[in-house]
Amino acid sequence: MSVNLSVNIAGLKLKNPILTASGCFSYGEEASEIYDISQLGGIVTKSLTYLPREGHPPPKVYETDAGMLNAIGLSNVGIETFISEKLPFLSKYDTACIPSIAGSKIDEYVKLAERLNDCAEVEAIEVNISCPNVDEGGLEFGAYPEPASKVIRKVKDKFKKPVIAKLSPNVTNIVEIAKSVVDNGADAISLINTLVGAAIDINSRKFKLSNRFGGLSGPAIRPVAVAMTYKVANAVEVPLIGIGGIATTSDALEFLLAGASAVQVGTACFFDPLAPLKIIDGLKNYLRQQNETDINNIIGTVS
Repeated sequence: MSVNLSVNIAGLKLKNPILTASGCFSYGEEASEIYDISQLGGIVTKSLTYLPREGHPPPKVYETDAGMLNAIGLSNVGIETFISEKLPFLSKYDTACIPSIAGSKIDEYVKLAERLNDCAEVEAIEVNISCPNVDEGGLEFGAYPEPASKVIRKVKDKFKKPVIAKLSPNVTNIVEIAKSVVDNGADAISLINTLVGAAIDINSRKFKLSNRFGGLSGPAIRPVAVAMTYKVANAVEVPLIGIGGIATTSDALEFLLAGASAVQVGTACFFDPLAPLKIIDGLKNYLRQQNETDINNIIGTVS
């Protein structure tokens, strides 16, 4: 029995609902040496800032019992190098190219959106609002509805293709923030970003990350992400992209059943580079077992 895995994210047509998560797949070059990345529904790139960034000094990553802590510090090549060197590489593959953008000021997000709007190869952008706003004393843009919605509104004014707002779980009410970004132009929402965490070496009495705190990802956060996905899915009308500890087909299915139209595979790519492809095959098998012919028939059907 043939099955349809294609989904539509605010006009962006994906051949299947499996994307890679920002920061965990870089720009696709390493994975392309292992398999044909055209098999993916899409690639969300490492978050881009306007100028190149080195990020935090090492140690930047620490493996936890059920995931990973990272404090990369948004190290990236910067927008101009991305456009001149990375985008030509990505454009060779038949998969959606979705750059992630990040900034310390709203103006930086705006300039990034303007540059990427001119790139025909870019099919959507994901706006990482889990960044400190230097004009507001370092408070994350995504921590409250007003700064989150202001970033999205300004970006949407400059970028004419789908704008995906990536939400932080480190907030009081993620539903309230989801509603605010949708009201201000977000075409879709991806959730969740990492949870804030820390690890301490009890012998040296020092933090295990140079930045002290890092983002917790991996299987440990999946139940939190599934719950937040379900809550947001029942509060807004735009498509959702689920993120958080997705390593297997059943993990991905939890998000789809909770209301996400697509998912991103992140930390799993480090310990199993083929995880996204295994999930794609697993979704086909699941639909056949359920006598379903279309992945869209199961989205949001949890009861």
